[in-house]
Amino acid sequence: MGTNELLQILAATVGTLGFGIVFHVRGIKLFSVAFGGCLGWVLFLLFGFLIESEVIRYFIVSVIISLYGELMARLLKAPTTIYSIVCLVPFVPGSSLYYTMTSAFSGDMEGLLHNGSNTVKLAAALSLGVVIVGTTVVYIKKHFFHKTQTAPKEQ
Repeated sequence: MGTNELLQILAATVGTLGFGIVFHVRGIKLFSVAFGGCLGWVLFLLFGFLIESEVIRYFIVSVIISLYGELMARLLKAPTTIYSIVCLVPFVPGSSLYYTMTSAFSGDMEGLLHNGSNTVKLAAALSLGVVIVGTTVVYIKKHFFHKTQTAPKEQ
């Protein structure tokens, strides 16, 4: 990893930290969300050596960071949504959306369709990863850890 990648990781960490402050995350939870953003971007860069598709990398990192968020939410007794939202902030497809809007306003229909479809794919990959992990965790909790109430035994 070169200087560019280290700057990207630093920017992801600081950006996540900033959004954590905006969302009123405090104490150790603030550092855990910043670490989640950092971890996510490191994984995204590392998977870049193995997987060419940016959409697939977004999905895989979204799943991993969502699992991290579920774990940290339980360990630190915090809402999972704090981690789902804040840790994935570095992955919001801002540049893709910018290029989509630039193409739209300049009348470049081919660029609009290309950039717009890419933006939708990236956003869908992020949301799909969060939804899959969230529903899987709820299913596991409900079917494997749910304590059922039994009627008292008659004596």
